[in-house]
Amino acid sequence: MMKLRTKYILFVGILHGLALMLSYYIFRENMALFFFSEVVILLSLVVAWRLYGQLLQPLKTLMQGIEAMQDKDFSVKFRKTGSLEMDQLIDVYNRMMDELRKERTLQEQQHFFLEKLIQTSPTGIIIMDFDDQVVQVNPRAEQLLKKDRFLEQVRALRSGESGILSFSGVDAYKVQKSHFIDRGFPRHFVMIEELTGEILKAEKKVYEKVIRMMAHEVNNTIGPVNSIIASTLRAPASLDVQHTEALEVAIHRNQHLNTFMRNFAELVKLPAPSKKPTDLGRVLSSVVKLMELKAAEHEVRFVAELPQEGELMLMADELQLEQALINILKNSIEAMDGKGTIHITATQRQLVITDTGKGIPAGEAAHIFSPFYSTKPNGQGIGLTLVREVLLSHGWVFSLETAAPGDTRFTIQFP
Repeated sequence: MMKLRTKYILFVGILHGLALMLSYYIFRENMALFFFSEVVILLSLVVAWRLYGQLLQPLKTLMQGIEAMQDKDFSVKFRKTGSLEMDQLIDVYNRMMDELRKERTLQEQQHFFLEKLIQTSPTGIIIMDFDDQVVQVNPRAEQLLKKDRFLEQVRALRSGESGILSFSGVDAYKVQKSHFIDRGFPRHFVMIEELTGEILKAEKKVYEKVIRMMAHEVNNTIGPVNSIIASTLRAPASLDVQHTEALEVAIHRNQHLNTFMRNFAELVKLPAPSKKPTDLGRVLSSVVKLMELKAAEHEVRFVAELPQEGELMLMADELQLEQALINILKNSIEAMDGKGTIHITATQRQLVITDTGKGIPAGEAAHIFSPFYSTKPNGQGIGLTLVREVLLSHGWVFSLETAAPGDTRFTIQFP
């Protein structure tokens, strides 16, 4: 801008200077013509100055508009000057600024809406950079990233792939990985949808049907068989001692089978919790006293940090909560070979039961809460399944994980 103005002034100045010199040499003998030529040159200077303003002012205005756009200030508008050409330029510029301002406002609104949607979405969202490093997460995904090996499994997925990740035998998530192009390079983003509720409902329908069918068949078989055996035993003359003992063993095994099926039937018939204000400290103290004898048989001791009576109240079904805690402590006691310690810590936010047992093998972690699954020789695979059903029906978040050798933790988080 400065260069063009300087060039114009130099050109006009030199041109009129030469005109003055020429008029002097040409008309110095005729003073009237000399003065006339001087007047013409002065008028030319005035016209040149007016033209300067008319020609360079639009450029000056244009530069101001460009600076405003560079600063992303779309509120700058110009008033009309009365000059047709200038007013046309100003009108085009003002309309352009109005459109840019509308587009910017719309873009900001969409960006704000998208940010709010991402932050409040129940779906976990992870955005990565070019090196697959996490650069942005929403609160739901941030919780999931705390899980052991979660990010490692996400990175193992290729773009366009989806998979189901499971943790602690309870939580299950559908993970979809995709990408977008940023400055010519692909960047990955991950969508994580929780499937825990749907999977557990489907699983429960299946095992409820299986248990009902098994219970029906077992009851229809055991009743008549026991009746026949009892009738046979009432006629001892036809039996020797060996056959009598064998029939008594058969009755005992039938009773054991009946008890086995009754336990599973009770799991299926577990009623909805009748929630009332419940003193967690009192329930824990009662359960610890109940389990002390069994713990002593295994040389296991309890170290409990329990709240005072009335200090920690929960809305819970006391009977179901008590049975779940008994099953958790029983599982911890049986998980230890020989001497060990069970630590129990309760706060307003969570209950943590930690044992010093051998822990959960990596290959078994995903199945520990599944019905019929047990790592014990005589286990029925019902104890932790019952615990799962009770805690889920109360709406509590829980996990069972081996944090380190000799450090297996059952954690229950309260809302």
